[in-house]
Amino acid sequence: MTPALLVLEDGRSFRGAAYGAVGETFGEAVFNTGMTGYQETLTDPSYHKQVVVMTAPQIGNTGVNDEDPESSRIWVSGYVVRDPSRVPSSWRSRRSLDEELESQGVVGISGIDTRALTRHLRERGAMKVGIFSGDAVADVDSLVGRVQASPPMEGADLAHEVTTDRPYVVPAVGEKRFTVAALDLGIKAATPRYMAQHGVEVHVLPATTTGEELLALEPDGVFLSNGPGDPATTDGPVAATRKVLDAGVPLFGICFGNQILGRALGLGTYKLRYGHRGVNQPVQELRTGKVHITSHNHGFAVDAPTDGTPIDTPYGPVEVSHVDLNDDVVEGLNLLQGRAFSVQYHPEAAPGPHDATGLFAQFTTMMES
Repeated sequence: MTPALLVLEDGRSFRGAAYGAVGETFGEAVFNTGMTGYQETLTDPSYHKQVVVMTAPQIGNTGVNDEDPESSRIWVSGYVVRDPSRVPSSWRSRRSLDEELESQGVVGISGIDTRALTRHLRERGAMKVGIFSGDAVADVDSLVGRVQASPPMEGADLAHEVTTDRPYVVPAVGEKRFTVAALDLGIKAATPRYMAQHGVEVHVLPATTTGEELLALEPDGVFLSNGPGDPATTDGPVAATRKVLDAGVPLFGICFGNQILGRALGLGTYKLRYGHRGVNQPVQELRTGKVHITSHNHGFAVDAPTDGTPIDTPYGPVEVSHVDLNDDVVEGLNLLQGRAFSVQYHPEAAPGPHDATGLFAQFTTMMES
């Protein structure tokens, strides 16, 4: 058993065993409350530069398959689990999670008290962290300074690090009804598939795509994807979104896309204390009072009042359409005199929940009208 050490920037440390690759890694320590879906979490580009702590006590039970990844690689900077499954048990499994982490060079740690670590992050907030194993393990005091010197998440423009290198097309399933230009800020594979099931041909475009280039496709709608980093630094997609709003083309954004739409409308963003990550966040639609259980992965949020009062913007009034019932964070925006809306959560969530998949139908209805 190879020793490993997790060191937080405030000096708190946890000793355990290496899990996955042996070496060292740095990132932002965050926790995910999902009891399932670890493969989708690992391959979600929104987790780029983050060290993910899984709160479920045992991870790796179903191994790793070749059907469920949300992208072509694992994006997390590091992985923290309490009790890794010794033998995966699933007819779909092709290899163990430990083997997959090792093959992709992802440094992890196991055998630590993830409950104590999660409570610490809830009390102190998300913070920088390092995982060290093998020859990288040293005295805690000598490693704290290295963790503190690692890059922070605030000010990090990461969408351009995870976006596609070149445009590609996901064809509609059955008869093609619409064409959507999707700005890839860290898009998950499930998103174009959901739209394709509604007869949408999805053109996935790099994050550097300009508003003029988006509109040159003559799309029926534009989609802003999820993604990592600080939305306050992602200026190119904000400018592109304003061009789309000027043109009046229907627009739908999720997660990071919600923050980009907010900035395009003139609203600010801010960093949450420890963010929302997991598959059990209750979100209320303010107009109807309906509550959805939703999947989240975000550490930043739109800064806007959640009392239902419309907010004046250069594009007309916008309302906060959804709020998180745990902490009243903005979970959706709706442009009242235009054709644009967004949500902070993931309606395409795999493995679930699926309460909010109807938002894709709402987008197609908007394009129809």
